[in-house]
Amino acid sequence: MKILMFGRGVIATVYGWALERAGHDVEFYVRPGRAATYGDTTDLDLLDTRRRVWGQRVVEKWPVRYREELQSDHDFDLIVLSVPHHRLAEATAFLAPRVGQATVLVFGNIWTEPQAAIGALPVDQVAWGFPQAGGGFGEDGVLRGTLLPAVIFGTLGQPPTDRERAVRRVFRDAGFRPRERPDFRGWLWIHFVSNAGLHSQGLRLGSLAKLAGSTGAFREALLAGRELLPLLEARGLDLRRHRGGGLLFRAPTWLTAPTLAWLTAHVALVRVNFAAHSDAEAQEPREICRDTLAEARRLGVAVPRLEAAEPHFAREKTDRV
Repeated sequence: MKILMFGRGVIATVYGWALERAGHDVEFYVRPGRAATYGDTTDLDLLDTRRRVWGQRVVEKWPVRYREELQSDHDFDLIVLSVPHHRLAEATAFLAPRVGQATVLVFGNIWTEPQAAIGALPVDQVAWGFPQAGGGFGEDGVLRGTLLPAVIFGTLGQPPTDRERAVRRVFRDAGFRPRERPDFRGWLWIHFVSNAGLHSQGLRLGSLAKLAGSTGAFREALLAGRELLPLLEARGLDLRRHRGGGLLFRAPTWLTAPTLAWLTAHVALVRVNFAAHSDAEAQEPREICRDTLAEARRLGVAVPRLEAAEPHFAREKTDRV
């Protein structure tokens, strides 16, 4: 299959590498002028857990192919669209007149109604998924991260289409284990507020990486997430259909907080993932917290811990110039 990874972010790079390893023809779309900046190889230092429980370390220079333009008559079969949620509207507006006959896998966070989030993309050419990988590019340019065996796929109340089933086969053949979420809208929203709870405390400390090993920080993050569950109900989400998604926040923090602290300090695949999120200037954590807080205020839902963290993500004080 011919696959275009949209952008050169962490998720696009990690999964692009895995899909190419499985025999697919993979290219990356980047903004004009970026290909020369990135160079023709990417330095990887990954913990790949698809086939071994504790993972296999992969350290290599991976040759990468970039393109800086995309016409509507291209021959890509699949476009993997994994961008920060606040960049999704811009990305879909660019892709809509250029999608051609490809299936577009929307592969990341969404906080609005999913079908509204994709703008003018043809709905019958869209598949929905969520990555189970993470990491970051270090100052030395090396991408350090982890790749988990599962990949989340979902639908919006209907059975998967032929296109969606084909996307699942691509990932399954690459060694991943697809996990289905029939109410993907609800799953995405729970994941989003989970991120808001974690990032609200990570931003207070300087970055998500600084939560690692801290029982107190995880306790506050979990309580922040618990305060956000009523926001989901105010949006009309039936949490009874997502008991597993909210369990971490409903469970007693005397148990969950020290467990998460221990995992992030001692288990390699968790520790590596957290350690990679060390960029104190990262924009997406701030955008997640801003959008969650804005929705809570719109709906009149009290979220005191997220509000207390607002000085660390308020736009006028934290955005880059």
